[in-house]
Amino acid sequence: MEQEQKNKQSIAWAMVVVLGLATAMFGYLFTTQKNELTQQETMVVEKARELAVTKTKLDSISTVLDAKIAEIEKLGGDVTELTKVKEKLEADKLAFSRSKRVETNKYLGKIKEYEKFLVEKDEMIAQLKLENEHLVASNDSLSTHVGSLTSEREKLVQRQAELTDSVVTFTAANKELSDKVTKAAALKAQNLKILTVNSRGKVKDKEEYKASRVDKIKMVFTLPENELTAQESKDIYVRVLDPEGAVVSDDATGSGEFEVDGAPSKFTTRESIAYQNNNQKVELLYDNSSQFRPGKYNVELYAEGYKIGGGNFTIKK
Repeated sequence: MEQEQKNKQSIAWAMVVVLGLATAMFGYLFTTQKNELTQQETMVVEKARELAVTKTKLDSISTVLDAKIAEIEKLGGDVTELTKVKEKLEADKLAFSRSKRVETNKYLGKIKEYEKFLVEKDEMIAQLKLENEHLVASNDSLSTHVGSLTSEREKLVQRQAELTDSVVTFTAANKELSDKVTKAAALKAQNLKILTVNSRGKVKDKEEYKASRVDKIKMVFTLPENELTAQESKDIYVRVLDPEGAVVSDDATGSGEFEVDGAPSKFTTRESIAYQNNNQKVELLYDNSSQFRPGKYNVELYAEGYKIGGGNFTIKK
């Protein structure tokens, strides 16, 4: 009986020992598994953080790159290289978002390359800004210079206009003076007498003549001295105007055209004389080819474009 009691106690102690060992084993296994789960959770969290940081950096670089492209375009620089890098960056972002097993170290290396590229473009932008500042300063200087030249040109144009006005005024005054000298130098037919000559050569000096007794007209006048008139051959033009005011002319007897007050006109006869500047007496003879009609006739004498004298005679019915 006593022995049976001892056996029961031994079994009880053995079970206690086994239970203690089992409890210890379960406690060890639980602690180990918990540590492994905690470590795995930490790794997952770290990986997620790396992925988020990498994506954020790629997006940030893309935004900065867009800004630099816009700025360089505004400054007039070449954005070909930046555009190609932008296309490559977008491809990397797409590959990153689609990849199931992302190697963040690979993309972190690319990010460093992109960041280095952006720093280089900062230097390019700074150089472009400096060049633009120099260009603006040069343009301002050029604008000032051009403004000065424009002002000088305006002064020269004004001076030229003043000189032109002066030349025009001088030319007009000179022409006026020249016209006055020319007019003053013109011949003057003084003491003009209009005589008639019949078929027998007899000369008559009357106020009225019969047509049947007038074969020729003789004009007698004096050319007074004039120091302004050149001593040379002078053409004296005669215009005989009939009672209706028409010029009596006949090309067969030497009639023709000359200019009176800037307009062409017929003349009756013409004769050249040698002007001697000595109050010389001049006689001109016009042989009429047909009989004069009754009425009052006017006679005009011209030389060098000026009318130098005139008179009249009358033919009776």
